[in-house]
Amino acid sequence: AVESAKGKYAHMLFNELFEDYSNALRPVEDTDKVLNVTLQITLSQIKDMDERNQILSAYLWIRQSWYDAYLRWDKDKYDGLDSIRIPSNLVWRPDIVLYNKADDDFSEPVNTNVVLRYDGKITWDAPAITKSSCVVDVSYFPFDSQQCNLTFGSWTYNGNQVDLINSLDSGDLSDFIEDVEWEIHGMPAVKNVITYGCCSEPYPDVTFTLILKRKSSFYIFNLLLPCILISFLAPLGFYLPADSGEKVSLGVTVLLALTVFQLMVAEIMPPSENVPLIGKYYIATMTMITASTALTIIIMNLHHCGSEAKPVPQWAKVVILDYMSKIFFVYDVGENCTSPKREKEEECRLEGDDGSQRRHQEVRSPLSTRNDDCNLKEKLNGNWNKSYGVHGENLNCCSCYKMLIKNIEYIANCVRDHKANRAKGIEWKKVAKVMDRFFMWIFFIMVFFMSVLIIGKAA
Repeated sequence: AVESAKGKYAHMLFNELFEDYSNALRPVEDTDKVLNVTLQITLSQIKDMDERNQILSAYLWIRQSWYDAYLRWDKDKYDGLDSIRIPSNLVWRPDIVLYNKADDDFSEPVNTNVVLRYDGKITWDAPAITKSSCVVDVSYFPFDSQQCNLTFGSWTYNGNQVDLINSLDSGDLSDFIEDVEWEIHGMPAVKNVITYGCCSEPYPDVTFTLILKRKSSFYIFNLLLPCILISFLAPLGFYLPADSGEKVSLGVTVLLALTVFQLMVAEIMPPSENVPLIGKYYIATMTMITASTALTIIIMNLHHCGSEAKPVPQWAKVVILDYMSKIFFVYDVGENCTSPKREKEEECRLEGDDGSQRRHQEVRSPLSTRNDDCNLKEKLNGNWNKSYGVHGENLNCCSCYKMLIKNIEYIANCVRDHKANRAKGIEWKKVAKVMDRFFMWIFFIMVFFMSVLIIGKAA
């Protein structure tokens, strides 16, 4: 019976309040009086952050409250009824809009009910999905922070007619649903009074600054970490043998892989002058890989220097073959880290005297060989003279032996030249191998410091 009685008084109150009421005019008794509108924003969810188009989509609860001078009653006359809920389109509403709106939908606000109190206070809670423009700074992507403004104000009423008042010093984040990509670090609110060029009256507005911090884990594991792993493959191209034919192919493959990641980042980022941090890392890495591929080509030319090339310069022999080869543990051709040259020398010292004399005879100098040939010539001439005693025939045989010795000397010279040319090619191969090791460690250090630098930005 009590509820039915209140419903009866509510109908009676509604009919009496809106009998001569008009929602077209500002509800003040004195037209020179300012109507204060209290504004409060509650952030419920961030739907999307479009960095490329610089648009923030958010789900908000907008609460507005003001006093209507023509919607008051004595609650005692209506059985203590102190508030009623009515459709919002029946009462006057302030035309507060989002100034930096980036949506092409200009539809009316959601027509939710308003709460009308006996003293004329009207509270209007309306949900809204807003798309606002946001200046995105991607200089430190994916470790960046963004500040997006939401500016609310009256579109037609100036500050002498409708004044905005902050309900709180910041937006309400108590009902915020945690986002998977962004962390909310605050939403301070600031009131501004601006005089525009079109009008001389001041126009107040309330700007809510949404402070966002990107969660970078997704980008670290999908964009940054693969790039770091690929970057460490580039210096290994110097470790590949030059005869494998895959040194340049590895550098080109790594360069193409980084280009794919660079294109993925370019699709996300806006086409601005600010290059993101990860983009700078990609560019630096691609430059380093390009340089390593060029150096690989140069070193391969050194490796394939044959007998026709000039000898290794003396400074290169001292600096590269004597010192750098020991620093980078580069051994001669045919040697490795398990059987170095010193062990072979020790094994040779343990052999007997017979073997030593045999090797000594095999590697006699060209002068001793030439002397032996002359002795052989004299013996042969003497034996021939004793046997036949004919001077003319001796001369013919002597010329025959001279031709034979000359041919033998020619063959020996060719063998010596071949060995010298082969030794020259081996020296160039060792120079190339030492330079490969040198640049491999240089590029490993560069990749390491670049990776530490970009990871340090994350901390």
